[in-house]
Amino acid sequence: MGKNTQNTKSNRTNRTTLDKKELFLKALESNLGNITQACKSANIGRQTYYDWIDDDVEFDEQCRNVEESLLDLAEHRLLQKIDSSDTTSIIFFLKTKGKKRGYNESTQLEITKPISEINFDEI
Repeated sequence: MGKNTQNTKSNRTNRTTLDKKELFLKALESNLGNITQACKSANIGRQTYYDWIDDDVEFDEQCRNVEESLLDLAEHRLLQKIDSSDTTSIIFFLKTKGKKRGYNESTQLEITKPISEINFDEI
């Protein structure tokens, strides 16, 4: 009989942990990936979150999916700004995605005397 009581307690603990993980994932999404806020919302310590990441591959993947969703959202919003002709957004996009086409900032240094004569402290 002691074994059944122990199994019931273990199942309850596992269910509680699963419930807390689920609550945390919802909080992580609603707090836009802010781990501290999600931990507070789920009433868990930050170390618990890291323990779950280390111990539960599925939970780790679910957290990464939340991060990916947020990146998708940010990209979507950036493209909306580009579509509305926002110059800053267009420049940002071209600098990050258009490098192969020459949209990058680079510094060019022309050396006009032998390298042994250059005082690098002056540059």
